[in-house]
Amino acid sequence: MKKILIYQLLCLLLTFSAFSQTSTIYGTVTSTEGDKLDDVTIGIKEISKATTQTNANGNYTLTFSYQPTITLVFLSINYETYTKVINIKPNQSINLSPTLQFKNTLTVVEVIDGSGRKVEITKIDPIDFKNLPTPTGNIEDIIKTQMGVSSNNELSSGYSVRGGNFDENLVYVNDIEVYRPFLVRSGQQEGLSFANPDMVKGISFSSGGFEAKYGDKLSSVLDITYRKPLKFGGTASASLLGGNLQLEGISKNRLVAWNVGARYRTNIYLLNTLDTKGEYRPSSGDIQSFFTFNVNPKFQVEWLTNVSNNRYLVVPSNRQTNFGTVNQALRFTVYFDGRELMQYNTAMTGVSATYRPNSTTKLKFISSGYYAKEEEIFTVQGQYFIDQLEADLGKPNFGQVAFNRGIGTFLNNGRSYLTARVINFEHKGLHETKKKNEVLWGARYQLENIDDKLSEWKTVDSAGFIVPYNPNSIDLIDVYKTKINLPSSRLQGYLQYNFSKDLKDSSNLSVTAGIRGNYWTVNNQFVFSPRVTLSYKPNWKRDWLFKLSTGLYYQPPFYRELRGIDGTLNKNLKAQQSLQIVFTSDYNFKMWGRPFKLIMAGYFKDLKNLVPYEVDNVRIRYFANNNAKGYATGADFRINGQFIKGTESWASIGFLRTYEYSKDNIHYNYFNKDGEKIVKGYTFDQVKTDSQRVDPGFIPRPTDQLVTFGLFFQDYLPKYPSFKFNMNLQFGSGLPFGPPTHLRYQQVLRMPPYRRVDAGFAYSILKEGREFKRKNVFNNLKEMWIYLEIFNLLQIQNTVSYTWVTDVTGNRYAIPNYLTNRQLNLRLMVKF
Repeated sequence: MKKILIYQLLCLLLTFSAFSQTSTIYGTVTSTEGDKLDDVTIGIKEISKATTQTNANGNYTLTFSYQPTITLVFLSINYETYTKVINIKPNQSINLSPTLQFKNTLTVVEVIDGSGRKVEITKIDPIDFKNLPTPTGNIEDIIKTQMGVSSNNELSSGYSVRGGNFDENLVYVNDIEVYRPFLVRSGQQEGLSFANPDMVKGISFSSGGFEAKYGDKLSSVLDITYRKPLKFGGTASASLLGGNLQLEGISKNRLVAWNVGARYRTNIYLLNTLDTKGEYRPSSGDIQSFFTFNVNPKFQVEWLTNVSNNRYLVVPSNRQTNFGTVNQALRFTVYFDGRELMQYNTAMTGVSATYRPNSTTKLKFISSGYYAKEEEIFTVQGQYFIDQLEADLGKPNFGQVAFNRGIGTFLNNGRSYLTARVINFEHKGLHETKKKNEVLWGARYQLENIDDKLSEWKTVDSAGFIVPYNPNSIDLIDVYKTKINLPSSRLQGYLQYNFSKDLKDSSNLSVTAGIRGNYWTVNNQFVFSPRVTLSYKPNWKRDWLFKLSTGLYYQPPFYRELRGIDGTLNKNLKAQQSLQIVFTSDYNFKMWGRPFKLIMAGYFKDLKNLVPYEVDNVRIRYFANNNAKGYATGADFRINGQFIKGTESWASIGFLRTYEYSKDNIHYNYFNKDGEKIVKGYTFDQVKTDSQRVDPGFIPRPTDQLVTFGLFFQDYLPKYPSFKFNMNLQFGSGLPFGPPTHLRYQQVLRMPPYRRVDAGFAYSILKEGREFKRKNVFNNLKEMWIYLEIFNLLQIQNTVSYTWVTDVTGNRYAIPNYLTNRQLNLRLMVKF
């Protein structure tokens, strides 16, 4: 009897134990377009009560009583049902992240380039941009924190990459190339860049060593993809600097999807912190639309349009800038008359048609047109005083004007107009072979027409004398007057092969090899650009990947490079050439139980046929010749991951040296009879009796910056995760500069380093995925955030350029032009 009772008790305990054991299935549900799907129901056929739904981020977790074999079902009104049979163990957790297809019969699986980590491309999540404290609102601000990138102007969307300038960067939006304005002189004139961050789905960036499928530039590629929506939604934001509105949706039959955005920006609030006081009236706005038409299962059409207007008007009144050293402090005071107007209007439209004859081939046909009308009108007179400040702490007037060192007047006048038209026709193709390798090809024909009318001059009056002094006439300086029309056409093409093979030891070898060709009718030059990337992933316990990229990169000139300092064109200018070698190691690892990635890269560029140039603020002025050669070499390091659980942060540091050599820099020093070097304005005896030939050799290029550092950091309060902190930190050592003599060998002085910290505090008023306890108007909103942003948190005066003032003796004073000071901004963002 006792044995029977014991047996029954054991059976009861075993049965209870079996029912008490659980298993878990979790993951993220996405569409074939890569979008995360919410409101998808997940259930188990064998357990009717085991059901759950995905949240707004497409995530789900389903815990159920253990059963060795289950049938998992994913149900959605708009998507095909997905079923999966799973064998699972007690207390086991399995990650299952399926991709669902539209129920519409026109839905197809898109063939895409799957090279991913194996090429020199970094993927950036656009969600991180909304948390980035940025004074411009341009998506390029998140690029400035990437590996190999530097920028010394928070008001500009321009950036330099591994020793290149702003004009050496490619930017694409949905495979359509976009352009920077031509006539912009300073960051405050720029306004909005092309890409609308609220419409962006994906961001890919390469700092060099990029594939042949990308165009002909020397430095970098920024490839932006706009989102194809699956349902109605939108984003609205407003701040002290402007506002944005973005709407998206899809038709009931799911054949037409639309994504539309409008932006308005005004920097009055920021510009009021500059040294130059006056009436600032900057404004910029644009409207963009992106439509997708699913014509049939094999044919899709995309249509992208953009219309923008950027206007910068300032009526300056006065300026006061202190500069110099502690022992020799100076003050530059100017009283202005006149005004400055910079305005540029752009319009762009592009249509692409994608045909998929089968599941392994994609054929794409693109046609786009770009139109820009820019005008620069200014007449500004400044009456200036250069004063010596009292540096003796013991005197009552310490820090005040001790005596005057010079007075004068300058007058700057300009009337410049430029119209640019670019039309192109392009075909791209991709085919996946039976061995899962890929063949890519493309051809492009482009028509360009530039109309340019340039009229500029300056004059300086120092102590009653026109500089340079001429007793018989009034001589103006920097007089440029040209009128140019330049029609041209370009023909480009490429062929690329992506190869990947698993070796016997389970390691992987990948090769991405391609060639490009480019012909331009102005200089009748054809360039041939081979490029290759080798990627090796060893079979190690640790997840390492090694890449070696090399190629011969060319940059055929555009109109800006053709136009010299005096405004004339050199139609014989040849393409700049860069032989690049990039070695990169890529390591995925876990720290504190969270994912991290470490990237280390070293590079060398052998530069030939360089076009020398000088930089003033963001204005690049080319010398329109190929008389220079040079090099760029350095190393970059980047680490990114969840330093704080659940948030992505990253830091990058770079070391760079880029120098150039030109015979144009050879010059002569002259000496008087006493052996003194004759310096205009300093040497008393200016009679030349001897000379010395000087070859300065290799000199720093305008972008030579030894150290750069970028940091984007996110944090939140553990007990109150709705409170977040975001920080963007930028550091760059001093850039070269020199007097405005247009003599490159004199431009080897160094600016102070660029140091800036922007901080943002965010609070989630309405949290995404929250439960709706009662009906109200806020239930229609997915999330709502309020941001308090502090720009230039450390109140550091960063120098962007110099104003050079000459007195009657020829002495030059370099007056620093400072960027914006500390400023607060309040921003509200709503997503629905």
